[in-house]
Amino acid sequence: MLISSLGQGLLWAPLAIGVFITFRILDIPDLTTEGSFPFGAAVAVSLMLKGQSAITAALAGFIAGCLAGLITGILDTKLHIPSLLAGILTMTGLYSINMHIMGKSNVPLLNEKVLTEYLPAGWSLEIQTIVLGLIVTVIVVTILYLMFKTRLGLSLMATGNNKNMSAANGINTDGMIIFGYMISNGFIALSGALIAQSNGYADIGMGIGTIVIGLASVLVGEIFLRGHNILTRLIAMVVGAIVYRLLLTVAMGLGFPPDDLKILSAVILIIVICVPIIQTRIRTKRQLKKYLEQMEDKTDEGITSETPTKGILSRN
Repeated sequence: MLISSLGQGLLWAPLAIGVFITFRILDIPDLTTEGSFPFGAAVAVSLMLKGQSAITAALAGFIAGCLAGLITGILDTKLHIPSLLAGILTMTGLYSINMHIMGKSNVPLLNEKVLTEYLPAGWSLEIQTIVLGLIVTVIVVTILYLMFKTRLGLSLMATGNNKNMSAANGINTDGMIIFGYMISNGFIALSGALIAQSNGYADIGMGIGTIVIGLASVLVGEIFLRGHNILTRLIAMVVGAIVYRLLLTVAMGLGFPPDDLKILSAVILIIVICVPIIQTRIRTKRQLKKYLEQMEDKTDEGITSETPTKGILSRN
């Protein structure tokens, strides 16, 4: 169970990282996720069926996701459509595009060579999936870590922190937002391409609920691994994706049918949203109680110290 969750979680990690970029870095709720994820899968599977290698197909899926993010970014920044609505519009349009690319609602991979088959044949499928996920995750985290150390990455983070101040300092905030949309949906589509190769098919409905999966992975990762360093935060997204898949695997092991995975995802998201809020309230109450106790102790000390003085004054 743990090995299976580890492999699947690593394949879903680019999705969590992509959602992290828009949700945490740019502070934008982007629903393009549910369209770009199957978009990457559709492009990858279609290219593989036409004879392209699995590596080329995965990279093409990433580029396709970047194009989807570009459209959402233009709708948001240039046409001034609210970000939530812009994502919905792109997601809706991608449904028809995915149908045209695949030609039907479900396209299986027959005898095409997927990425795991590039690894030694003596390894089990679970080990191949883990190694593939580790390779992809390390590449993605390394690229983003190095990027966030550059002027481009710092400008992207500054735009998310304070758009007006960033614009006042000469940063092209619209360009940064569009760039954030692009790399976010690029990694989400890459995850879709990897999952399609792992499952052996691309389906038109495989993007339903992916935004919940991404948000749950982000929040779970932040619970298990906290930090302000960008590398720590990126690793936290990977941890969150793995733990989230483990929770779903455990739930299925307890007898929950696969049809209930979506509602389980929603329940997990509700829990990870509520846990920090409850923890904050408990911490606030404890601090307030401790503060009141300290104030009472100081008041008692003040009364005790004043009593002898009053006695001396009365005798004099």
